[in-house]
Amino acid sequence: MTFARDPDAHDPSSPPASAPPGPASAPAPGSALAEPTARVGGGWIAALSLANGAIWVGWYGPLQILLASQAEDFAPGTGMSKETLLAWVTGVGAAVSLLANPFFGALSDRTTARSGRRTPWIVAGAAGGALALLLLAGAGGPVLMAVGWGLVQLTLNAAFAAVTAAVPDRVPRLQRGAVGGWLGAAQLLGVVGGTGLATAAGGITAGYTACAVFVVLGVLPYVLRHRDLRLERAHRPPWSWRAFARGFWLSPRRFPDLGWAWLTRFLINLSNALVLLYLLYYLRDRLHHDDPETGVLILTAVNGATLLATVVVGGVWSDRVGRRKPFVIGAGVLMATATALLSGWQTWPGAIVAAAVLGIGFGVFTSVDFALMTDVLPTALDRGKDLGMINIANALPQVAAPALAAPIVTHLGGYRVLYLVAAGIGLAGAVLVVRIRGVR
Repeated sequence: MTFARDPDAHDPSSPPASAPPGPASAPAPGSALAEPTARVGGGWIAALSLANGAIWVGWYGPLQILLASQAEDFAPGTGMSKETLLAWVTGVGAAVSLLANPFFGALSDRTTARSGRRTPWIVAGAAGGALALLLLAGAGGPVLMAVGWGLVQLTLNAAFAAVTAAVPDRVPRLQRGAVGGWLGAAQLLGVVGGTGLATAAGGITAGYTACAVFVVLGVLPYVLRHRDLRLERAHRPPWSWRAFARGFWLSPRRFPDLGWAWLTRFLINLSNALVLLYLLYYLRDRLHHDDPETGVLILTAVNGATLLATVVVGGVWSDRVGRRKPFVIGAGVLMATATALLSGWQTWPGAIVAAAVLGIGFGVFTSVDFALMTDVLPTALDRGKDLGMINIANALPQVAAPALAAPIVTHLGGYRVLYLVAAGIGLAGAVLVVRIRGVR
C-alpha cells in the first residue's frame, strides 16, 4: 500500500457539493450519516493505519518501558514499591481514558467543521499528546509523572476516538474485518515501535521525545491527503446538556448485543492487561533475566510477528464467510491457553512460546472483534460516542488490572496465581460471545 491519494477521494463517498439536505430528509449517499457502500482504497487504509499506529507508539513506549523505569527511580522517596507506584500512575491514566474516549467521540459526532467530523480531533489529539509526552520527559517526581500520563491519555484518546469512528463512517460492513486487520497490525507495530523507540533512544528523556515526534509525523499522511466526511448542520441535533449526558448510557436491556459485545471485549482485554502490566518485573524478579528491558522487547517482537501473521488474514477470512463469533471465541480460548503457559512454565523459553501463541490469538481477536463491534452500533449519528463507550472496554482493564494484580503479586501467590487468574478471565470472555444474537 502507498500513501498516494486514494481513488475514492472524489467519488460518491466524498461529501456532496450540492446544498445540504433538510432536517427531515434521509442522509444522502456519501453523506456523513449514510451507511457506506463504496469500498475504500489502499491509500486510505494505509494512512489511517499509520495514524492508528502512531497513537499506540505514544501509549506503549511509556507503558512498556519508560513509566516502569521512572517508577523505579521515584519509588524510593515515596514509601511505595515500584509495582505500587506504577499501578497508581497507570490507574490514573486509565481513569482519564475512561472518560476521554467517549467524550471526544461524542464531540466529533457533532463537529461540523469544513475539514470534517474526525480530522480536527485527530490533529488536536496528536499535537496535545506530543506535548504531554514531552512533559513526562521532564517529570521530576511521581506527581508530575501522574499528571503527565493523565494528559497523554486525555489527548491521545481524542485522536484515537476519531480514528476509530472513521471506519464505520467510510468502510462498508463486508470490508470491516480486513480494515480492522490492518488497524490491528498497525496497533501491534505501534506497540513494538514504541517499545523499540523507548529502548533504543538511550534514556527516559530521549525515549519520550522520540515517541512524541513519531506521534505527530504518523498522523500527517491521513490528515493532509484524505478528505473527511463533513456533517451538515441540518443533521446535527439541537444542543442539550441533559441529552448529551444521557447519551452516554447505552442500556444493555435495550441493546443486549452491544452489552454482551462490550463485556466480552472487557474480559479479554483485562486478561491481556494483567499479562502486560508487570512483564518487565516478571522477567527481572521471577525469571531473573540478565537484561529484562531487552527481554521485553524480544517478547513484544515475537508476539508481534505471530500477531501480524494472523490479524489481516483473520479479518479477511471473517469478511468472506460472513461470520464473526466463531473467530472471536477461538481466539479467546487460544489467548487463555497462552496466558496459562506463563503460570505453568515459568522459564525464558516458556515466555517466548506464550508470547507467540498469545500473538496468534490476539491477531484474530483484534480484527474480527473490531468488525463485530461496528456491526452492533445502534445509530450512525452517534458512531464516535458509541465506539468510545465500547472502547471503555479497552481502557477500564488498565484501571482494574493494577488493582487486581498488585495484591496478587505481593500477597496472594505471586506471578503463578496472577497468570492463572488472567487465563480464567480471558476464557470467560471467549465463552460469553455466544450470547450475542444479532451477529453470525
